Amino acid sequence: MSMIKDYLDQLTTAIAELPEDKVQDVIDTLKAAHAEGRQVFLLGNGGSAATASHIACDLQKGLKECTGKRFRAASITDNVSIMTAWANDTDYADIFAQQLDSLLEPGDVVIAISGSGNSPNVIKAVEKANQIGAITIGWSGFNGGKLAQIVQKPIVVNSDNMQRIEDVHMIMG
Repeated sequence: MSMIKDYLDQLTTAIAELPEDKVQDVIDTLKAAHAEGRQVFLLGNGGSAATASHIACDLQKGLKECTGKRFRAASITDNVSIMTAWANDTDYADIFAQQLDSLLEPGDVVIAISGSGNSPNVIKAVEKANQIGAITIGWSGFNGGKLAQIVQKPIVVNSDNMQRIEDVHMIMG
């Protein structure tokens, strides 16, 4: 039982150490996007892809049930056909950037999730989103990686444990 308690204590500490002002800024950004009818695109690899899918569902379905107003949110990790087409025909690093190139409008929001902050396909997607004029949000851990340096709104979980970082990202969602 002490392993569980230890993990939960470490998770609680990681949550308590989140920069409250930056978390509030992300909340305000999402509220504004919802009010303005902007789209939110989420992306990540592995566990971060699952988190992106879960959050997109909550934003799209959950908020409509609560507010009566739709929220245009989508996880671009969910279309296996388009991801594998881009990976096969160009490079795996292009799977998100090329989707954003087709879908993203200036003023839309991109939430990029990467525990390490260094996933090449996530970095390329954020670079594309910045070029298009989107609002970019990055969730990472460890030291934030390159992601924390290139997004407009970084949140770095103060942890070097990938499972804890992913759990905090899910809780933030």
